[in-house]
Amino acid sequence: MDIGYYTSEALTLLHSLIGIPSISREEDAAADFLQNYIEETGIMTGRSGNNIWCISPMFDANRPTILLNSHIDTVKPVAGWRKQPFTPKVGNGKLYGLGSNDAGGSLVSLFQAYRYLSTTEQSYNLIFLASCEEEVSGKNGIESVLPQLPPIDLGVVGEPTEMHPAIAEKGLMVLDVTARGKAGHAARNEGDNAIYKVLQDIEWFRTYKFPKESELLGPVKMSVTQINAGTQHNVIPDLCNFVVDIRSNEFYSNEEIFKEICEHIGSEAKARSFRLNSSRIAAEHPFVLRAKEAGRIPFGSPTLSDQALMPFPSLKMGPGKSSRSHTADEYIMIQEIEEAIKLYISILDGLQLPCYNR
Repeated sequence: MDIGYYTSEALTLLHSLIGIPSISREEDAAADFLQNYIEETGIMTGRSGNNIWCISPMFDANRPTILLNSHIDTVKPVAGWRKQPFTPKVGNGKLYGLGSNDAGGSLVSLFQAYRYLSTTEQSYNLIFLASCEEEVSGKNGIESVLPQLPPIDLGVVGEPTEMHPAIAEKGLMVLDVTARGKAGHAARNEGDNAIYKVLQDIEWFRTYKFPKESELLGPVKMSVTQINAGTQHNVIPDLCNFVVDIRSNEFYSNEEIFKEICEHIGSEAKARSFRLNSSRIAAEHPFVLRAKEAGRIPFGSPTLSDQALMPFPSLKMGPGKSSRSHTADEYIMIQEIEEAIKLYISILDGLQLPCYNR
């Protein structure tokens, strides 16, 4: 294997992708470019919306299947960029540009690993998927594609983890909570103040502890993050709304957490979605064991990814640092991409995998 060649190819592709704005739900141009790039390498693609995939040519339905996935979309550039977010620039061993770290480095590294491994004889099938709308957990992203693919036995999600395997990931549920009172004049003893009604519920969210804590992810975390009530100073508010951000661990589904909440609060709660559950893969999984043999350290991740939408064993692992994501002057180290390609290939080459979906 010529690692220099694959690294050069990865960097050339990443330069091009940085130069094509691909904000979530606006990925058309980047998806077109990536599909053309893949097909110019001689690899056939499938496409649904702005999701692009390729399946190893030696596919055998009797073998387990590994999905290599990362996303092509980015967040909007934040204030504070001193460089141009859509102009790739190299300096001091770093490649700057929006999406370079999250998750362009992972995307191009996984694809080059796929290019190499799909030409070798393996005991598993390999699928590469570049998905869209990851940053907004959009329904036109990976969730829409998985039913179109063969059954998956392992998902490897490319996100910046310094190439350590995140074998557990917190889920997300957002609640809109409403208390209703009765309007009245603030100068008189009338009305039913909706703000006062929510105080006890907000305190419950602040102090309640779900009993099951995770060694990797810690406890379920609930945070009241927004509140809105009242129209003017002299009117008793008849409505008070607040928002709760809930990060679940692998011991509770979002539905279970929601049921527990409804049994304890007096206000009306509505979940925006139950889709984004916590996930975990066994520490004894063959991929994880190989990563540990290579000196990688398994950990639990507090940040959300498309892993939340995978109904099969999965883990998150990619070049770069999570702390660089969504920041001004985002960058990836060139050396990190080279190391990622080598490590992906060394772990996957010859891997023996159990069939999860059989």
